[in-house]
Amino acid sequence: MPHSAPSPDRYDIAIIGAGVVGCALARSFAMAGARVVVLEKAHDILDGASKGNSAILHTGFDAPTGSLEAACVAAGHAEYLEIRERLGLPLLTSGALVIAWSDEEEAALPGLMEQARSNGVTDIEYLDGPALREAEPGLGAEARAAFRVPREYLIDPWSAPLAYLTQAIAHGADVRRRCEVTGGAFNGTDWTLKTSQGPVRTSSVINAAGLYGDRIDDLLLGRTDFTIKPRKGQFIVYDKPAFDLARHILLPVPTKVTKGIVVCRTIWGNLLVGPTAEEQNSRTDAGLHQPTLEALKARGQEILPALAHHKVTALYAGLRPATEEKHYRISKHPENMITVGGIRSTGLSAALGIAQHVRKLWEDERAPDWIAPEPVWPSVPNIAETAPRDWQSPGHGGVLCHCEMVTEREIRAALNGPLPAQSLAGLKRRTRVTMGRCQGYYCAGALARLTKGKLSQPMTADD
Repeated sequence: MPHSAPSPDRYDIAIIGAGVVGCALARSFAMAGARVVVLEKAHDILDGASKGNSAILHTGFDAPTGSLEAACVAAGHAEYLEIRERLGLPLLTSGALVIAWSDEEEAALPGLMEQARSNGVTDIEYLDGPALREAEPGLGAEARAAFRVPREYLIDPWSAPLAYLTQAIAHGADVRRRCEVTGGAFNGTDWTLKTSQGPVRTSSVINAAGLYGDRIDDLLLGRTDFTIKPRKGQFIVYDKPAFDLARHILLPVPTKVTKGIVVCRTIWGNLLVGPTAEEQNSRTDAGLHQPTLEALKARGQEILPALAHHKVTALYAGLRPATEEKHYRISKHPENMITVGGIRSTGLSAALGIAQHVRKLWEDERAPDWIAPEPVWPSVPNIAETAPRDWQSPGHGGVLCHCEMVTEREIRAALNGPLPAQSLAGLKRRTRVTMGRCQGYYCAGALARLTKGKLSQPMTADD
């Protein structure tokens, strides 16, 4: 990749997409001293595939052995554990059980355990029927055997990328929201990207556009080597009393298509069941399908029969940017561009590892003349139940959302920080406001008054 002298109106790296991978990429390059801009077409970050997932920090034990995905998940897992305390990020050390529910699945366990060891996850443990019952007394009667993966953890899937991007901003990165890339031209040295906010000049482009990754490739390069095949996953969230029903992340034996239905606690004190794996053509339809949810609920009760006596708090769906092939679609192009595509369900775990890999790809072509600044470690507010919350400290201005115990001070901080929320969805992901039992029924009015004039996408009657 050719190099040209920097200028005040020129970036070193333009990252298209502010999902978890784009946020991790921005952090990595900004901390290395690059002048970075992140271009996101939505009102706020994490508005695409990254907004809906199961919030698990995976080890990569079941990733294809020797794959780039396995390497990135392992590296991302390690770096998250290394940096999380300095960024104020939570961790629930639950571990996971991969459970066999039939003779066929039980016969598959040894092969999965060998795959885990090949992926460097060697601290696994086989549990026969009695040992499994001791580990998880509430399991359904059909559970046969399992193996434990101790280092599968539960994390906050929204605070992590918020922390990554906040750290990038602290190192000079620019973030432009409501900034859709509509075209671009490469002159052999630099790119000039056409956006809804005007032209952006940059030396290099990284396409981290998630569900639109193939379209961005085609738009800028006139070609693409993959096609996004959106895969919808629906989830059921149970009320907080269900939290104690499971001690571990309860995983099924995976198939060639999906990791399957998971039952696990959340960092916010709930319990969730999901996701489904539904192939579709739409890149925007994350609608809920009642018969599918009923089947999902029934499966959850087969796994943990006591769920039949617990209330559902919320339902949601997310879209995963699957492609026609299972592996990650990360490639370097001669036009000073790197595509980061096909990052499916492991994106949250792999994001930091993907950023390491892409940095190396970029640096293989040149020796950057950047000067890395002294690291800055901003800490994001805690919204997890695993650590003290803001409502427990004086001077918080009152509790606005009583279901999730969100204070007025937390709302104001989210509206005025270095990366202020620009939509109700963005505010939810920063604070969990309106995400509890009443789903905003009691606090929406006060929230609308507090956010008036602050959001680029104001609250409406539909929010």
